[in-house]
Amino acid sequence: MTTPATTTAPCRSGLRAGRDGFAQLLRAEWTKFRTVRGWVLGLAVATLVIVLLGLLSASGTTTSCGDPDEACPALVVGPGGEAVTDHFFFVHQPLDGDGSITVRVTSMTGEKRLPDAQPGVRRVAPGVVPWGKAGIMVKDGVRQGSAYAAVMITGEHGVRMQDNFTHDVAGRPGGVSKEAPRWLRLTRSGDTLTGYESGDGRQWTRVGTAVLAGLPATVRIGLFAASPGDMTVTQGDLGGAVVAVRFSETTAAFDQVGLQGKATGGTWAHDDVGVVYEADGQPHHPGRFTQSGDTFTVTGVGDIGPSTEGMTVESPLSGMLAGLIVVIVVAVLFITAEYRRGLIRTSLLASPRRGRMLAAKALVVGAVTFVAGLAATGAVVPIGTRILRSNGNQVLPVSTLTELRVVAGTAALLAVVAVFALALGALFRNSAAAVTAAIAVVVVPHVLATASVLPVGVSQWLLRLTPAAGFAIQQSIPEYAHVLGYYSPQGGYYPLAPSAGLAVLCGYAALALGLAVVRLRRRDA
Repeated sequence: MTTPATTTAPCRSGLRAGRDGFAQLLRAEWTKFRTVRGWVLGLAVATLVIVLLGLLSASGTTTSCGDPDEACPALVVGPGGEAVTDHFFFVHQPLDGDGSITVRVTSMTGEKRLPDAQPGVRRVAPGVVPWGKAGIMVKDGVRQGSAYAAVMITGEHGVRMQDNFTHDVAGRPGGVSKEAPRWLRLTRSGDTLTGYESGDGRQWTRVGTAVLAGLPATVRIGLFAASPGDMTVTQGDLGGAVVAVRFSETTAAFDQVGLQGKATGGTWAHDDVGVVYEADGQPHHPGRFTQSGDTFTVTGVGDIGPSTEGMTVESPLSGMLAGLIVVIVVAVLFITAEYRRGLIRTSLLASPRRGRMLAAKALVVGAVTFVAGLAATGAVVPIGTRILRSNGNQVLPVSTLTELRVVAGTAALLAVVAVFALALGALFRNSAAAVTAAIAVVVVPHVLATASVLPVGVSQWLLRLTPAAGFAIQQSIPEYAHVLGYYSPQGGYYPLAPSAGLAVLCGYAALALGLAVVRLRRRDA
């Protein structure tokens, strides 16, 4: 008699492998986090610190111009919605429809004020500042902030074509003199403006093209000059940088002026666009021009470009560092508490693949920190900027996308630092050591770089090479190469682009996590 064969089914785990297993691990780590009151309270404290310190700082910041009750003038806004400086001397005629202007620039001179050698004794020296400029322009009237395109000679940056304040294209380098004049041409065809340069008036090279959407049929076309000021940076008594911008002016001589199109070549009008008036009604540092035959001499002060003077949308984030320290402490405790209480073995038994356990902890702490950071920044940035403006402060406008990037990017900064601190906790297995290390490589470099205690070059390298590079995600106003400014960490300018700075921080967090996984695998918990 044959006994029938029996088949025994293999024992199967109730947990499904792959994504379902990791999802359960995530739920377990989330349950750990939310059931420890101290960790949840810590993130709530971090959120409140960022909001309350930011709003308190904004409430205590006031600005007035002149008398305490005198409000500052409204910001001039360009076609793109950005704050701009639009101050120059303009000699112009109307142009109806298409046309062009051609000129020869025969000289470019100027003068600038020097620091006083003796108090009260004014010193002025000849010279053109690097971004002193003179050339030809097409502009939508003479209203400040209106659309324009211009081709120009500059003090030290050669020929440039600029339009609508933020755009700048380089032409040939070199200056101008009576022995080596420079020819410039600007043509209009509908909304398209094209700039040219020439050394002899016969062979022309295109510098650039600008499209000014919505340019009206009748515009102003003519000659201009501007000079943005002479900037000096010195060391202060307390070690910080002292930035001073002093008066300068640029004077250019034009001849061989030729107009084509519906510009009659008749009487020239002139406007000192953006000039500031004294209390007695007299213009402060006025521009001027003279005409002798076919030669025009135009003198101007001021600048044409984006404005970087004012507060920014990230100004209310003054509580970030304090909140960040709280986040670091919570993230470190999320891992070191298991070592201290001997619970790490239980966690590893639930997930023998130790890297998965650490990845789950990183996702949980990063996610909850991002949500808390988003709540904090989403409140303090818009409310804080409103408070700043209501106190008379000029806050530089930015696009909605830029403001969203500052809000979400700052929350991402907090989240990545939390993951980095968690990884350090897994590496050191000691709360005090991990918290100290995280603060030393994230918070301290940022404080040193922005507190005017180090040379600018050293500060910039700190913000390139350390995890503190991630703070670049908060910068809302870019550095403009064609605008005079003190672009330093002390002024809120970072050496890396916002996304690049955050990428550096992410790289450090990934490296620390990788090292922590290696240590977990090599050493018995």
